[in-house]
Amino acid sequence: MMGDLLSGLSQAASGMRAQSQRLRYVSENIANADTPGYHRKTVNFRQAVDGDVRLGRVGLDPSAPEQIYDPSSPLADATGHYAGSNVDLIVEIADAREASRSYEANLKIFDQIRQMHSDLLSLLKR
Repeated sequence: MMGDLLSGLSQAASGMRAQSQRLRYVSENIANADTPGYHRKTVNFRQAVDGDVRLGRVGLDPSAPEQIYDPSSPLADATGHYAGSNVDLIVEIADAREASRSYEANLKIFDQIRQMHSDLLSLLKR
């Protein structure tokens, strides 16, 4: 019983850790949305043998960056265009909201397991 509770705590904590790392990459994408040539970072999750959640490899979104017309830019080619970023702020905001809600759900699970652990210890002391 105690091992199950500790395993649950570990899994909930790993979920919070993975979502906080995901939020870091989402915030990097948002911060670089106007950086010419920036490619959006993407992350995948994987489950470890012990059931914990881990962040997989960080990849770059292969979609083409937005072509921006500004002949006065030093980055512009002969046609007056340069490559912007491929960050879509709507997608990033949705990803941030999803990661935040997942983090909160894991936190609630963590708190419930911690409370169950405390209650179990109180019962055993009687």
